[in-house]
Amino acid sequence: MPFNFYAVLASTLVTLLVGFVWYNPKVFGTIWMKETGMTEEKARQSSMLKVFGLTILFSFMLAFLMPVLVIHQFGALGMIGGPEFIETAKPSYAAFMADYGTAFRTFKHGALHGFMTGLFFALPMTAINSLFEQKSWKYILITSGYWIVSFTFMGAILCGWQ
Repeated sequence: MPFNFYAVLASTLVTLLVGFVWYNPKVFGTIWMKETGMTEEKARQSSMLKVFGLTILFSFMLAFLMPVLVIHQFGALGMIGGPEFIETAKPSYAAFMADYGTAFRTFKHGALHGFMTGLFFALPMTAINSLFEQKSWKYILITSGYWIVSFTFMGAILCGWQ
């Protein structure tokens, strides 16, 4: 199996850890609050259980999909129909995996793919929504930056942890 379930769980938690640092008032938190109109009082009114519970759920969904984007071996696995078909795969699959089974399976390579995922998925999606919502470029860059950093760490963990 080309991915590790514990790596998916660790990657899920990365979004929380990056968020604690990224949105800290000494980093980008104060600017983000100003750009969104958020206040300390308004933030305290939300249900933290709901916010963090859903954050973990959505982060898990992202982390569950990320291996397909950062681990090259998923391409070969997809060609045979998935893990349940490994036993019936043609000998060429086994030969390919024997030759290339761990190729590009490093933290550094995963970080590169995670960074590209953030840059080419998270930034455009955030920017498109934000432009229609008339958000500032500061908001767009802070929010996209958070996702770029999060996906970079997620990609590193998912690709490098075998």
